[in-house]
Amino acid sequence: MRRAAALMVAACVLALPTAAIAQNCPRTTLADIEDEVMCPVCGTPLGLASESPQAERERAYIEDLIGDCRSKEEIKTALVSQFGDDVLALPGDASGESDLGDVLVYLIPALALLAAAAGIAFATVRWRRRSGGAPPQATGEPAAAGSARLDADLDRYDL
Repeated sequence: MRRAAALMVAACVLALPTAAIAQNCPRTTLADIEDEVMCPVCGTPLGLASESPQAERERAYIEDLIGDCRSKEEIKTALVSQFGDDVLALPGDASGESDLGDVLVYLIPALALLAAAAGIAFATVRWRRRSGGAPPQATGEPAAAGSARLDADLDRYDL
């Protein structure tokens, strides 16, 4: 009985440093990192079920780094040093710095959308001017004749 109690106390004492270390460990998961890194061979994010051997090696490497208690930024930096810059899904992730290329990645699509919207607006204005712009004028019978015709049609279909 005393021996069991002593073993229990020893186990608790040995578990305390492990719990303290686990608290200091940055909490990150493979799923948290997979959507921000890519397989450099197939060019798809790891989170999109990339099944190439390179992607599997990359996942195993990420899991090893998570097991070593690395933060998300440290893991991304290690991935860049191991697999190159093409491993990052978002530009400027590893270094935290942004250069002109990183800005252009976001600026060019925004400018393309603005140019497309301006082109559509220009084409719409030009098309409306070409068609005359004014709504077509109502032509046909005077109101009284139209009313009489409507009454006749209604009487004919009276069920």
